[in-house]
Amino acid sequence: MAKKFTFKKVLKIVAIFLLVFVVALAAAPFIFKDKIKALVLKSINENVDAKVAFEDVDLSLFKNFPNANVTIDKLSIINKAPFEGDTLFYSGEMNLKMSIKELFKGDDEAMSLKSFSSTNAIVNVIFNKEGLGNFDIALKNQEEEDASKEESKPFALNIQEYAIKNMRFTFLDEASNMKMVLDSINHEGKGNFAQQKLDLDTKTTAKVSFNMDNTNFMKNVALSLDAVLGIDLDKSKYDFKDNKALINQLPLEFNGFIQMLEEGQLYSLTFKTPTSDFKNFLGLIPEAYAGNISQVKTTGEFRVSGKVDGKLTETTIPKFNIELASNNASFQYPDLPKSVRNISIDTHIVNETGLMNDTYVNLDNLSFSIDQDVFNAKATVKNLTVNPLIDAALKGTINLANVTKAYPVQLDKPLTGILKADVTTKFDMKSVETSQYQNIQNAGNVSLTGFKYEGPEMAKPFEINKTSITFNPNQIRLNEFDAKTGSSDIQVSGGLDNLYGFLFKKQVLKGKFDMNASRLVVSDFMAPTTTTSDDGKKTTTEAVKIPSFLDCSITAKAGTVVYDNLDLKNVSGSLAVKDEAITLSDLKMDVFGGSIGLTGSVSTKGNKPKFDMNLGLNAVNIAESFSQLEMLKSIAPIANIINGKLNSTIKLSGDLTDDMTPNLKTISGDLAGQLLSPTVNEKNSTLLTALSSNVKFLDINKLNLNDLKASLSFKDGKVALKPMNLTYQDINMTVGGTHGFDQSMNYDVKFDVPAKYLGKEVTSLLTKLTPADQQKIESVPVTANLTGNFSNPNIKTDLTQATTNLASQIVKMQKEKLIGEGTSALTNLFNGNKDNTAAATDSTKTTPTKEDVKNTVKDKASDAIKGLFGNKKKKE
Repeated sequence: MAKKFTFKKVLKIVAIFLLVFVVALAAAPFIFKDKIKALVLKSINENVDAKVAFEDVDLSLFKNFPNANVTIDKLSIINKAPFEGDTLFYSGEMNLKMSIKELFKGDDEAMSLKSFSSTNAIVNVIFNKEGLGNFDIALKNQEEEDASKEESKPFALNIQEYAIKNMRFTFLDEASNMKMVLDSINHEGKGNFAQQKLDLDTKTTAKVSFNMDNTNFMKNVALSLDAVLGIDLDKSKYDFKDNKALINQLPLEFNGFIQMLEEGQLYSLTFKTPTSDFKNFLGLIPEAYAGNISQVKTTGEFRVSGKVDGKLTETTIPKFNIELASNNASFQYPDLPKSVRNISIDTHIVNETGLMNDTYVNLDNLSFSIDQDVFNAKATVKNLTVNPLIDAALKGTINLANVTKAYPVQLDKPLTGILKADVTTKFDMKSVETSQYQNIQNAGNVSLTGFKYEGPEMAKPFEINKTSITFNPNQIRLNEFDAKTGSSDIQVSGGLDNLYGFLFKKQVLKGKFDMNASRLVVSDFMAPTTTTSDDGKKTTTEAVKIPSFLDCSITAKAGTVVYDNLDLKNVSGSLAVKDEAITLSDLKMDVFGGSIGLTGSVSTKGNKPKFDMNLGLNAVNIAESFSQLEMLKSIAPIANIINGKLNSTIKLSGDLTDDMTPNLKTISGDLAGQLLSPTVNEKNSTLLTALSSNVKFLDINKLNLNDLKASLSFKDGKVALKPMNLTYQDINMTVGGTHGFDQSMNYDVKFDVPAKYLGKEVTSLLTKLTPADQQKIESVPVTANLTGNFSNPNIKTDLTQATTNLASQIVKMQKEKLIGEGTSALTNLFNGNKDNTAAATDSTKTTPTKEDVKNTVKDKASDAIKGLFGNKKKKE
């Protein structure tokens, strides 16, 4: 009996089938992954001679079901010599789509690809100075090998569509110093590549930048092209059919074709703007600067047209003629009060021979007017690739305040000022490079008056009252420059030797100037910059960077220069600016009641600014200079309590902070100074007050410091004082030691103290000595050790011990005297010295009796014995 199939059983069978199918789809990548990897490696290795690597190859049957999707992660192709290490190609992710049945083909059958896509790719095409290209990495095989490999290609192209997302393409020709970059390329195409003739529907967007010989001609110019290309694969020919292109916002249409040849490419193209509205000209300007041009009111026309015809080979380029033209046009933005009128443009970019160097640019006319101001320009540029020749003329007036009133320039503050120019110039770039100024022909004048500018890079608004420049054949002369910023005023005159080298070749700007100022406040020129520390706190510092493009000398005079908290008077000297450094020569200034002379250098090259200075201080006020200059305060912190004058020479070097003040932790050098008519104010010094209380015999205020010479050296935050001699009345002193910029100290003060200053006990003992013995004790050495820091000193002396030692010395001398007298008496006694007897009885003026003589001798002997043994008996 036949079994009955119920609906429930059918569903169960379908579910089992679907489960098996899904499991098969999930398992297939593991089955075919190694095969796909091998095919990818085979395809690459059979075609390129380079180092190829990729991170992984994945196979998915779900991503593009019912097609299989192969993903190649981080594929890179790295050149071998002579471009060793250069990246020719890199792709973050590449996807290949094919039918699932292609996975079951044999090893000798090619897999047919339906589509591919690439994301975040990089392509670098480089020609070195010898003319070799890094892209020529195809393996050189013999014809029979090519034929055999043709039959066993791993992949066959049957592409219906492709896509490239966010690719960067760089072309670099080292011989001509030319670089073109197409960035942010997004391109997609649809067409049946299985046919030999097809229509390929493409959409492309990119940004192009172009540099040649260190000059930027285009920077991030937006390009877009929607085009249907008729492709003949047999002839490698591409016809432009329906197409629409935009350069920034300028529309263009193309007609003609491009054909690949065995050597180079053949171009036959014409292009033009589809409309003649003057909005087309504004469309050339990037939208960020031109605004919404659809709302701009325009009159007149602007046309772009061109023709390109010929072969592009290693030695030739296609001939071309590009024309930009406008006549009597105008535009006005709806929200702005001024219009730009009477606009005329007549420009041709032409090559008539097919040789790159024969390309020339003729700007036959460019003129416009805003209100009553008219500006005209014309120029020609020839001999582009070998030695460009420039011939230009500018003439007209521009009220800078009208620029922002007629055009949507994005400025924080509007410009003001009147610019007038009437200049002609003719020069070649080789003469600019080699400084052959005799070949440069300049004439005319440029002036600017009433100019005012404010910006984030300026500390204060900058005003140019008047400046005028004269263009001479050999030099550009700055006749006058009268400017003001903050409370500072500047007047400059001088000359520039190579303005063109600076403008066109990025050479240093050379010149020689005289500068005068009645008042110059340094902070007026230092724009504050905000930095964030590691703990997230924002701090504002004043960073200064000496320009690297300057090579000039300046002779300067200023009535007053305000630097930090100092007012410097009658400042004069010479400055040489070169290689991000300023060298100062014979700089003089009046300050602190005297004068300072300075030579040295300041450099901001590198990570940290540095300085190296020699200073000469002449009769400066000691207290003022050592209290107002942080560096001097750290070198000699006690000097600010000295009233008087100082002559000194200081040599020092080290790092500077962002606000161009010395970093005290890094300075090193030495100081030699001489005090003139100084007095000391002890009460202003905790250290000296403490010293006086510990050394009673010393009155600091009466120290004789006149003509005192001191010698200091400093390094790594430490200052060493070479021992120096001082006098206080009849006390000689020697001071020496070290202290740190952190105010810690370790000093020794050695005194040679007369005994009479050591107290009543010592004085009383001295009176018991004979004058001859007193002279033997002229002075006593006493040492005071000063540690701690200047505001909280720790003072120790050996004064008590010195006093005790002196008292012991005096007692000893008395003992020796008494012993001598006793010994003499005993000698006389035992020898029966009549002279002594006579002397003893001489005061009676009568003849002594025998009893008198006997008693006298007895008394003397008794005294001598007491002197000899009295102390000993007391001790026992």
